[in-house]
Amino acid sequence: MSQASEPAATVERLAATLRQRGARIATAESCTGGLIAAACTSLAGSSDWFERGFVTYSNEAKTEMLGVPAALIAAYGAVSAEVACAMAEGALGHSRASFAVSVTGIAGPGGGSIAKPVGTVWIGVAACGEKAVASLLQATGDRAAIRHASVARALALLLARCEAG
Repeated sequence: MSQASEPAATVERLAATLRQRGARIATAESCTGGLIAAACTSLAGSSDWFERGFVTYSNEAKTEMLGVPAALIAAYGAVSAEVACAMAEGALGHSRASFAVSVTGIAGPGGGSIAKPVGTVWIGVAACGEKAVASLLQATGDRAAIRHASVARALALLLARCEAG
């Protein structure tokens, strides 16, 4: 299977799983700028299982739209496991979804540091009634490649969580 078709195939499996469970998802995106939501809603009938998406590119948007505490961002940085988890939990709390995925990272070409180089992406996955978990992706390539890799990994992690129940 080509890399370009991977997200589409994952979305199809995600849709089938969510329909079977009668569940819906929400997305909270920073560096991907809505690409996860776009991948999901590119599938006809996605309104059955896609509840809503939040594009929270700025720190203020993360706080205002998702309820991520400004102190958490100040303590750990926007690109952190802690903020990714808070974003996913905030997406659940501000929607009627059963599952949520969040992405926050540095897509480049600028903005990186020694501690958090370009390609550092944290992905959070949350389910109702459970604490969110975060996964680190160290992507390579240009901005488009990093964003594509982030979408693919986020969808794969969300699918695995949804399939687990």
